[in-house]
Amino acid sequence: MEKLRLGILGTGKIAATMASTVREMKEATLYAVASREYGKARAFADTYGAEKAYGSYEELARDENVDLVYVASPHSHHYEHARLCIENGRPVLCEKAFTENAGQAKELLSLAREKGVLITEAMWVRYMPMSFQLRELLDQGRIGKVIGLTANLGYSLMEVERMVRPELAGGALLDLGVYTINFATWVLGDEIRKVSSSMVPHDTGVDKQEFLNFIYPDGASAGLFSTMQAVTDRRGVIYGTEGYLEVDNINNFERFRIYDKEYRLTETIERPEQITGYEYEVLACKKALEEGRLECPEMPHAHTLFVMELLDRIRREWNQ
Repeated sequence: MEKLRLGILGTGKIAATMASTVREMKEATLYAVASREYGKARAFADTYGAEKAYGSYEELARDENVDLVYVASPHSHHYEHARLCIENGRPVLCEKAFTENAGQAKELLSLAREKGVLITEAMWVRYMPMSFQLRELLDQGRIGKVIGLTANLGYSLMEVERMVRPELAGGALLDLGVYTINFATWVLGDEIRKVSSSMVPHDTGVDKQEFLNFIYPDGASAGLFSTMQAVTDRRGVIYGTEGYLEVDNINNFERFRIYDKEYRLTETIERPEQITGYEYEVLACKKALEEGRLECPEMPHAHTLFVMELLDRIRREWNQ
């Protein structure tokens, strides 16, 4: 395809970020936007230059000119909205957390395979060039054998309604913890031998802060912290036998700093110029569609399902 025609389902903040990104891309165009209220869709379309504005999600899903639908609704509604798109033959880029639970994820992935429709999770960090550069640095042994990591992600979000409402699948884990988990699994893999966790509950019952600890079969470990109560430095640190590597902003890699055994800074790697970072997942979807794939290799279905099962396991320990 010459230009991917993107449809956006939802008109919130994250939808606006995607729209402003696509507006700057030569490989894609913002074709349509949908909201439950036509006025919101029309205003969004006028702001970001979309050709079509729809007052229902069904209209967007039925539009055969849409090459890809970006599902930007709250994750409590991802299953419903992604399913609507798949049933109408529309490929889907679905925001994280992919669904509310692993059962819903399995159903969506199975339906997409049955219908022959691409679906992938918008864990944007996985699609970024710096993610692959990080893997190369570790595979080259720049800090020796990796024996562990720490990572944190926190924003002050207690006033955001969807974050504190159980019926909207609120809580820090599904919104922020997925990023620390992504960082750990990108570096250390999915074969986790032991998981332990603790959380601080909000008055509504959702988790507002948590600590996760993973132990891997080779003895490596990950210590992860996420919170919606406060701003954190968003830093990840990977520890090796020959040094350590600092990552500024695990949510959107900004730079790497490599240190040797004597704590000397040996190299700093800055993030290449980008629009917002969202462009990489759009480009990955375009490439996958052109190649006739049903998933993006950057974010395989197996990993999406693994993470959803892990999130279910953690929340069961919290009686959620």
